[in-house]
Amino acid sequence: METILTSPGFRRLLVGRTSSFLATALIPTALTLVVIQATGSASDLGLVLAAELVPQLLLLPVGGAIADRFSAQRVALGADLVRGIAQLVIGVELILGSVRVVDLALLSAVTGAAIAFSIPTMSPLVNATVPAASRLRANSHLGVVRGVAFVAGPGIAGTFVITVGGGWSFVVTALLCVIAAVALGGIRAPAREQAPEDTSFFRDLADGWSEVRSRPWFWSNLLGHGAANLAAGVLMTLGPLIAVRDLGGEGSWVVIYQVGMAGMIGGALVAPRLPVRRPLVATSVCGALLALPLITFVAPAPTWVNAAAYGIAMLGIGALNTLWMTALQLNFPPHTLARADSYDQLLSLSARPLGLAVAAPMATLAGTATPLLASAALVVIVNLAIIALPDVRSMRIERSQDQQSAPSPA
Repeated sequence: METILTSPGFRRLLVGRTSSFLATALIPTALTLVVIQATGSASDLGLVLAAELVPQLLLLPVGGAIADRFSAQRVALGADLVRGIAQLVIGVELILGSVRVVDLALLSAVTGAAIAFSIPTMSPLVNATVPAASRLRANSHLGVVRGVAFVAGPGIAGTFVITVGGGWSFVVTALLCVIAAVALGGIRAPAREQAPEDTSFFRDLADGWSEVRSRPWFWSNLLGHGAANLAAGVLMTLGPLIAVRDLGGEGSWVVIYQVGMAGMIGGALVAPRLPVRRPLVATSVCGALLALPLITFVAPAPTWVNAAAYGIAMLGIGALNTLWMTALQLNFPPHTLARADSYDQLLSLSARPLGLAVAAPMATLAGTATPLLASAALVVIVNLAIIALPDVRSMRIERSQDQQSAPSPA
């Protein structure tokens, strides 16, 4: 049976995004280990990591407007090449024995800016290479490879840094970025749908925000995603501390975390097979599942209970991401899709660091149970309240024959 994996355009997109996801997953671990080895300074590490994150937050709406205004394929290709050059320069400096925090920060800022232009191109490229009826399956494939990349990336980066030196990790990252650019450059996408009229760039930015505001189902779900990401930040801060203190050490957290990552990959894998007709109702329920591990860590429950709770929660997140991206791609005009995606990613990227920042101070003042239970309540209330909106309940998604009987993603 013919599936989307037989489509040359989607195969190239899958190869390109797999390489890009893996490159993105390698960078934080490699940067962290390199800075720790070089200076051992927490402030230096914070500077370098913030230098990559801040440009992403500032430039995501700009990246979305550029990708909508011009070819998303060319924007993605250029972003990967720029990121590859920045990573190669870091690698060469490290191999030559030069480790300067200022250089790492500046090149990380260039990398972050490139990522801000790359992220919003995902949905336009899916739309350009996959028929509407097969996009749920396409997003499932992309979700699986993204999950695998983010599970494998830290281990690969750590192995390179420990065995042959951090410089080579960045050289490999640069190579992956080039592979991503070459794969995307070979896509033969159909002619892009143009905006109704020729507008200025700043008008494009304003119109993108208007598109978001005009769709209650979209901005309400952005609030739900923000609540989930904030809660995830709280869990990522307090979960390891509780595991080490009360559940037997670092090994217990490793088990819990790996079960969660397996759950996320599984959620992306099974999403096309779920009997879902109302995708936004399903995504709201999936988002609320994140409350499970927040509650089990309060007691705390035994390791296997926390692992099961986190696995179920991340299974929901994997399905949520796949269903949500499909709904987004099917319900926004193609010439506004990148801007919509950029606002979604902006809120998600902003909310998780906020959760990371507030968890420890709240735990110091009121104990770990307070931020965990408050986050659980927030994620349940916000996500389930979304279901009350009529346009959330009324949205449908049809399953194609490809989605009903296609083989498992590989």
